[in-house]
Amino acid sequence: LASGGFASLDNIYSWLNDFSNVAKNNTKITDIIAEIAKSSSFFKACGYDLSAHKDYNSAEFFTSHEALLLNYEECLTRFNPIDERYYACSAHMLWIGERTRNLDEAHIEFFRGIANPIASKVGPTMQKDELLKLIDTLNPQNEPGRLTLISRMGADNINNKLPQLVEATKAEGLNVIWSCDPMHGNTETSSNDFKTRKFDNIFSEVNSFFDIHKSLNSYAGGIHLEMTGQNVTECLGGTEEITESCLAKNYNTHCDPRLNGHQSLELAFLIARKLQNNN
Repeated sequence: LASGGFASLDNIYSWLNDFSNVAKNNTKITDIIAEIAKSSSFFKACGYDLSAHKDYNSAEFFTSHEALLLNYEECLTRFNPIDERYYACSAHMLWIGERTRNLDEAHIEFFRGIANPIASKVGPTMQKDELLKLIDTLNPQNEPGRLTLISRMGADNINNKLPQLVEATKAEGLNVIWSCDPMHGNTETSSNDFKTRKFDNIFSEVNSFFDIHKSLNSYAGGIHLEMTGQNVTECLGGTEEITESCLAKNYNTHCDPRLNGHQSLELAFLIARKLQNNN
């Protein structure tokens, strides 16, 4: 899927065959698709062979997960004699969860010792001084690209909590990448006792994330989602208008509720429009 041609922008219309309900009657989505197709046609008309460009036809693919089970991670950690550093080989990038990021946690000690790109969740209880100490511990050399901070504030908290943390890192000249997890801060229990999330709250937090970084002249570096291509009914809302009564129809998760294929694609196009407007 990443390098076999499926990711080519020439296939943008075929991507939508299974998600016609998302694009149907949604001019924001159809306008973006039309703009991409128009740009592609223009370059081809000018004689450019876009098929020869890797960025046009493929997508980079990396793996990442929360390093929760340290015994598991230890078994897959290797010493590289060339640069004399340790690497966790279970994924390209590992992250520390919100509940295991205290400075005296074993997870912090493990992350200090590996050379991988690493990340830490940053929730609404995080204080400025606490964050600065965490950054100094995990990235004492202030190495660019080493540390990503994944905010997971919740739609109701992000505007009050995130700006002061971003400002603190900027004031200290710290090289961090800011990413947004709009899932974990927006989890709730439905009236029929399903663990769920609302699409509108998820997008609201993403929207605020980009607005905050733009206002502070900071860089919004990524989005961290829980999703599946399957047609599950685990998160409420979206173009499909999934309601609480729909949750039981196809609620398959054994852990957290995920955006389904339609909701994921819809969110992707909404983010694309947001980025377009910000630029």
